Amino acid sequence: MTTAPMTVLVVGATGSIGRLVVAESIARGYTTRALVRDAAKAGRQLPGEAQIAVADVTRPETLSKAVAGVDAIVLTLGSDGTAHSSPESVDYAGVRNILAALDGQRPRIALMTSIGLTSRNPIYGHLLDWKRRSERLVRASGLPYTIVRPGWFDMNGPDQLRPVFLQGDARRSSSPADGVISRAQIAQVLVAALTAPEAERRTFELVAAQGPAPSDMGPLFAALDQDAPGALDAARDEANMPLEKEPQRVRDDLEAIRALAGA
Repeated sequence: MTTAPMTVLVVGATGSIGRLVVAESIARGYTTRALVRDAAKAGRQLPGEAQIAVADVTRPETLSKAVAGVDAIVLTLGSDGTAHSSPESVDYAGVRNILAALDGQRPRIALMTSIGLTSRNPIYGHLLDWKRRSERLVRASGLPYTIVRPGWFDMNGPDQLRPVFLQGDARRSSSPADGVISRAQIAQVLVAALTAPEAERRTFELVAAQGPAPSDMGPLFAALDQDAPGALDAARDEANMPLEKEPQRVRDDLEAIRALAGA
């Protein structure tokens, strides 16, 4: 008897991290579905082995076919600051819409956000606050998850290949001094988290230090604190975003996602 390979959906598949996640997922032998808005662009950028699912995370009515039958989802969404791609509509609502489209499916989730997102820094249209809210939706979903908050992309030296997992989100300078990591290693960690039991319900900042890459990330995941069951924020996060002061639409979304988890 043969076992079908895991089907992984990559959301944000043509972005600078998403493309590497697609390649990493294919390299591991997974059936890899790329959610894209532009099939022609995806055809130019993604490996031929990738399945293409044309949809738009800002249009919930397009998502049901893209998420059908998946075993895992990697979310690497990133808004571009235009009128049609704001932090609220893409980084936050894109995650909300994917979770709502699952309709009872329970895939493993790996969400990429950002180091420093608990700083309450208002830069880029409160991008970090909206990413933090997307994390809260994932925790409220009741799905098995891992949340990765990478440092600054591709600013590591050639000998900085040792991933370091941090918690507490205490590095908030909004500069590379917070930590650096290659895009390729971010993709490797996101895909590794999908099958590592030690990664479940963990949230952490990801940077690199001098040293070689490990052959097994399991011990790194296992050394982290798990997020508390039912908690909105990650283990060790500063409690500086009280729910009662959140916009009503955000509280309504959390209740809706929780209701789906209990359905």
